Amino acid sequence: MKKQPSIVVRGKYLLPAVGLAYVAVFIHNSNVGSAALQKSFLVFLKILPIILMVILLTSLINFFLKPKQIARKLGKESGVAGWLWTLLAGVLSHGPMYAWYPLINDLRGHGMRDGLVVTFFASRAIKLPLLPMMIDYFGWLFTLVLSIYIIAGSLLQGIAYELIERRD
Repeated sequence: MKKQPSIVVRGKYLLPAVGLAYVAVFIHNSNVGSAALQKSFLVFLKILPIILMVILLTSLINFFLKPKQIARKLGKESGVAGWLWTLLAGVLSHGPMYAWYPLINDLRGHGMRDGLVVTFFASRAIKLPLLPMMIDYFGWLFTLVLSIYIIAGSLLQGIAYELIERRD
């Protein structure tokens, strides 16, 4: 597997590109540019608590868990427990998916298997706060069966990814 460039290397091109896009919009139409900048700031304020939570969680993980512990629980030797912990974490996680990218990337750096990453993101399709409304609209049996299918599908996607990765 070829090594990917670090986030810093990839990110150093994104910020200037976004800045240039804003400058181009301002030159073309300053009202639209101003509205876009204001909207971006409001979105940033909205996701700021999630970003801070992810930074806090990452800091706590780095402080309390050593790479060997993470590798044991989520690495090559994690077994069934790793899959179950990942499913539980995916179902319990809230907020936008991209807010979890830094934390998951940090866990990968400490030895988390990619199949577990796939399972985590796929299991996020179950939204605990929305389950009561789903039960109200579709009934408890439908909601239960769909949730079981989502969990099974999450596991299958993670396992399939690992099988494909192993073949490469």
